Amino acid sequence: MAQKIAVAFLHGAGTPDEDFADEMIRKIKKGFIEKLGNKNANQELVFESVFWSSVFENEEKKLLGRLQKNTDLDYLWLRRFVVEFLADAVAYQPTKQGKQNYDNVNALLAETIRKLKERAGPQAPLCIVSHSLGSIVASNYFYDLQFKQGNIGPKTMQIASNTPIEQSQTLTLFYTMGSPLALWSMRYPDFGMPIHVPSADLHSIYPKVQGEWINFYDKDDVLAFPLKGLNKHYQKAVTKDIEVNAGGLVTGWTPLSHSKYNTEAEVIEPIVEGLVRTWKEVNH
Repeated sequence: MAQKIAVAFLHGAGTPDEDFADEMIRKIKKGFIEKLGNKNANQELVFESVFWSSVFENEEKKLLGRLQKNTDLDYLWLRRFVVEFLADAVAYQPTKQGKQNYDNVNALLAETIRKLKERAGPQAPLCIVSHSLGSIVASNYFYDLQFKQGNIGPKTMQIASNTPIEQSQTLTLFYTMGSPLALWSMRYPDFGMPIHVPSADLHSIYPKVQGEWINFYDKDDVLAFPLKGLNKHYQKAVTKDIEVNAGGLVTGWTPLSHSKYNTEAEVIEPIVEGLVRTWKEVNH
């Protein structure tokens, strides 16, 4: 029996629909089947989505309601995006009062990986596809597992068992889309240390697997930046920064491109290629 690949999706800023990853999953399945030449090939991929903004959804609605009360603000649609982006970012960070939100969000990712373990196996190669703030969540989560386990909260610790996939040992593919990770790096001396992709432990399990970290950005997306130039550590960790035109003719030349990565062929095709290559390396 072939080893399946586990794929997790993390959405970006704001509160999308719970089916936010469905169209991207459909396109990845289609490409995977075509490249392997097997109509049943999509059974080799196991997908789960992390709806992490549900942690903040109710409070964000309450905040927006209070901010708009008895006022006549312009650009409400843009203000809503800014509030949702900043509110998610600020609320997610640990505070002196504790790490409840940080732990609650990370616990959702831990629960997702636990589900992937049950469906794909405890040693399944793990692929993470993350957008915008979702890339920050993913980076923090795997950084804690790889370098700073003391940061892992009690709720997350309770969910994640001691299996390779749940301990980041099989992290193989990391795709970041419209990532503001470069901005977050300013919190650390010389812009910090990236996570290891693939995991430092991966080759002891799958010696022939290459792994990769591809960072997709649109030059018109003011929240997205290339990462390799941050420092020598990111230069080594990030396989490629790929500039794409997210949103096409309608929004591709505007900051609205930030929300348009997930269905672009320029994004889908490299992800499919990475999944196909990894599946062959693991199973052949």
